[in-house]
Amino acid sequence: MAKRVEMPTTLPKHTHPFLEGWYRFCRHRAAMAGLIILGIMLLLVLTAPLWEKYDPERQQLSQVLLPMSAAHPLGTDHLGRDMLARLVYGGRLSLVIGFFAVALGLVIGVPLGAISGFRGGFTDLVIQRIADVLLSFPGFLLALSLVSILGVGLQNVIISVGISTIPSFIRLVRGSVLSIREQVFVEAARALGQRSGIIIFRHVLPNVMAPVIVQATLNLGSSILVAAGLGFLGLGVQPPTPEWGTMLGEGRQYIFRAPLLTLFPGLAIFLAVLGFNLLGDGLRDALDPRMKQV
Repeated sequence: MAKRVEMPTTLPKHTHPFLEGWYRFCRHRAAMAGLIILGIMLLLVLTAPLWEKYDPERQQLSQVLLPMSAAHPLGTDHLGRDMLARLVYGGRLSLVIGFFAVALGLVIGVPLGAISGFRGGFTDLVIQRIADVLLSFPGFLLALSLVSILGVGLQNVIISVGISTIPSFIRLVRGSVLSIREQVFVEAARALGQRSGIIIFRHVLPNVMAPVIVQATLNLGSSILVAAGLGFLGLGVQPPTPEWGTMLGEGRQYIFRAPLLTLFPGLAIFLAVLGFNLLGDGLRDALDPRMKQV
């Protein structure tokens, strides 16, 4: 009688850390669900010009508020524009806002947090007081205030949302650097006479990137949500350019007559934020050294 062969549930010892993290990530069901959601969403918005035949900004007043049909799978809006076209092209813009806003937060927040934690003293005091001022405002309220000052438009929305993500990166990186700066390899670099800037960017930052990646992923969802809120209030991307928050704001006037105008943009925002949150949770569990024994 042949013996039953069981598949191993754990990786063998001395496996490369990247493979260990990937293995833990693949076993995280919620993370895989988030990855599938975002993968489908990215595939649809990136390939939209290949299969979507309608112009998302073209108005056809003879086809106002049409229901779902073969010609218009998601119907049309109050100006006769195809809802599916506006949804996928609006997704492009919403994702672009999220990615660039988080990139701005990373570029500014990570170096400031590293300098604050590594240098300490007066430099740390000044940077942390700036972070405290930014953190005293809720993220959406801070972005709303900045947009009110800078003015509406895509560029100003990205800047406003990006600035609202900076303090979270500063605090996260500072906390990690405070524990790393006393490590032996940092002391060895100092003993060799290396400059503080070289030590920070060559030895310190590579060791704090795991939590930064997780935080950036989670911030992508919150940034899309903040940008959508600004668009809903009319302070984000301006019509006729499609964007999920702007579409949601336009559709609220017809919520009882044509509820699909608000349902589909709201559902798209929900799925995007959910996908990034699930992905961030999976990355946290995969990259956290304390999860290696799980």
